[in-house]
Amino acid sequence: MKSKVAKLSVPLMLSFAMVVTGCSKSTMQSTDKSSTQPSDQAAPTTAAASAKPAENSEISFMGWGGDTEKAVFQKLTDSYMQKYPTKKVKYTIVPPAEYSQKLETLIASGKAPDVFYANEPLFQKLAGSGTLLKMDDLIAKSASFDEKNVWKKGLDRYRFDGKVLGKGSLYGLPKDVGPWAFAYNKDLFDKAGVKYPSAKAGEWTWNDMIEAAKKITTQGANGKTDVFGVAGFSLESAVWANGGDYIDYNTGTIKIDEPAFIEALQFVADLKLKYKVSPSPTDEKAQGGYARFVAGKIGMFPMGPWDQPGFWKLPFGWDIAAWPASPKTGKTATWLGSAGFVISSKTKFPEDAFNLAAYLSLDRDSQKENYQLGQAVPNLVDMAKGEFLKMEKAPANRQVFLDIIEDYGHPPIAVGSVDTKWLDTFNQEVSRVWEGKQTAEEWVKEMKPKLQELYDKGNKK
Repeated sequence: MKSKVAKLSVPLMLSFAMVVTGCSKSTMQSTDKSSTQPSDQAAPTTAAASAKPAENSEISFMGWGGDTEKAVFQKLTDSYMQKYPTKKVKYTIVPPAEYSQKLETLIASGKAPDVFYANEPLFQKLAGSGTLLKMDDLIAKSASFDEKNVWKKGLDRYRFDGKVLGKGSLYGLPKDVGPWAFAYNKDLFDKAGVKYPSAKAGEWTWNDMIEAAKKITTQGANGKTDVFGVAGFSLESAVWANGGDYIDYNTGTIKIDEPAFIEALQFVADLKLKYKVSPSPTDEKAQGGYARFVAGKIGMFPMGPWDQPGFWKLPFGWDIAAWPASPKTGKTATWLGSAGFVISSKTKFPEDAFNLAAYLSLDRDSQKENYQLGQAVPNLVDMAKGEFLKMEKAPANRQVFLDIIEDYGHPPIAVGSVDTKWLDTFNQEVSRVWEGKQTAEEWVKEMKPKLQELYDKGNKK
């Protein structure tokens, strides 16, 4: 799941980029905690062990990502072939920006990979078109598939009944669940004499963040800001925490003109325009927020679990905290992404394809290797609540990842839209607010009817 979404130049684009690169959202209920308590006992290994492999099969597997993603999944597929010597896997990785087009071309030509990544709205589109293999029968044959030990929000993301996500048959297995956390540079906080943000939701507010960011923000010798207090603040986090939303998918109504949304949008814009503690779009073009953070020039910045390998190399101390709460509601929010392993309905080897997807998603050895490489939070709940939390590497507050999964993580906005042109347009046009050309209130009044028309046109039932 990894693309450096943090390099994008406007705060809102963060979540949209994650929809392209792997993290999506879910409207499902949180995991039943009574059945998912930590355990150090080894559970049955995987669904992958239950189906007999076909003779002389080679499974094609395609994903997206950069060099780090490629290294992780090449290692995992190699481990799979070592564990199951009769199976062969041909792994292909595609740059995120090219993935959808390449996949469409392969599907249209009848050459779809046996196993590949999908997330919303791609998943919903493919499941609804008959492109994906329904996994129910294969799962039924798998005596070791323990549904209670997999994050409910991860599994439900890949259920589809023909109309509604989260219900019906399973058409995918979670590649991961991706909690979007709030990282901070401990050295900059120490230098400014500021108390670290709290790991507990609701204890640290927007106002607390602004005050800390003001003290961390410093000017260089040339009079320009050298260190910013915060960058890449998630608009979704602000909107949800403040009690607003982009859209009501039950009625198909765009909600950006409601007071809670307007207030949150202006707050994020004012981090630069009013408080001067966050890079402007021009600053971001000169050097992206991610690059500034790893260079020690940003106090607070968002991160996902997939960022850990790069952050482990940083020359300063860092940790993660709960996203700041809205002072209006006292609530904390962020988004919870996901990508899934899905299987082509045209595969010649459904059992082997399922075995590979199940290995990558649920096998204990695979999941352990995956989290130790810093790729993701384990999909297995007992592993996530047990050995994952005991890792000696940063972040020390890795419980925050689990809190987002179980408590205050929201599905990204695109979930529920088959056609995201309305959201693409939002992301493009909101730059006028970031640049101070329009207030949030002026902008939403102009844009709501345009976005409503685009949504209605592209998402007819």
